[in-house]
Amino acid sequence: MVRDLEGQMVGRRITGVDLPFAAEVKYPDPLEFRDRVVGRTVNAISRRGKYAAFQLDGADVLIIHRGMTGSLFLRNSSDPQEAHIRVLFRLDDGRELRFNDPRKFGSVLLMERSGLERPLPWLRMGPEPLDDEFDAATLRRALARRTALLKPLLLNQSVVAGLGNIYADEALHLARIHPQRRADTLSTHETKRLHAAIRTVLAEAIAGRGTTFSSYRDYEGREGDFQHRLRVFGRTGAACPRCGTAIIKLVVGGRGTHMCPRCQKV
Repeated sequence: MVRDLEGQMVGRRITGVDLPFAAEVKYPDPLEFRDRVVGRTVNAISRRGKYAAFQLDGADVLIIHRGMTGSLFLRNSSDPQEAHIRVLFRLDDGRELRFNDPRKFGSVLLMERSGLERPLPWLRMGPEPLDDEFDAATLRRALARRTALLKPLLLNQSVVAGLGNIYADEALHLARIHPQRRADTLSTHETKRLHAAIRTVLAEAIAGRGTTFSSYRDYEGREGDFQHRLRVFGRTGAACPRCGTAIIKLVVGGRGTHMCPRCQKV
């Protein structure tokens, strides 16, 4: 999403903001949000974990988290509006950036990029999984002092940033590790396998332009493709691609979790 929008929005000026569902703006209040955003130019777009960060001219950064069902669409102003637009940014070239979020789990924030006005949402987030600084030794140190179950720990963003439910399941299957293992019980070799699996799964998902089950679309409204390559997630009862055993579904840390009972032994 960020890579696509970077090529389309850098250098564009925001000329107006509509807030059909103002509660999607978590900070500041809607009136201040509109005043601080309108007239600003997008200088760069980056990502931290699951947050998209639009660096505006001046001191502010516009931060958007899609939640579970949100999508950012870039449309011409004459295009029909989608059914669940929560925030809409009008651009100086006649297009609109529309935040469509059916379940209203997303969030939009505006704050000084220094973090002095308000702590940035990624302050306590772990390293980026595809950065060079995230190596197997870093993962090993982070897991060695935790007694939590592995799957919920991977999802809480403190060990590694950006992993969601789908990709945690896929990485654990690829690494042949049970999602209910205690983090501190992993051997050095298992940690190396998990590190390699996380990077492999994310690289494959990016190449596949994301995973679409129902709601996710890219900025032009196209579905992702990685759902056709999933090994375990959403495949309860189907054959494991490695050993042929039927995939099962557990609930781990309150989240539906898919795994192979043969490849991922307790």
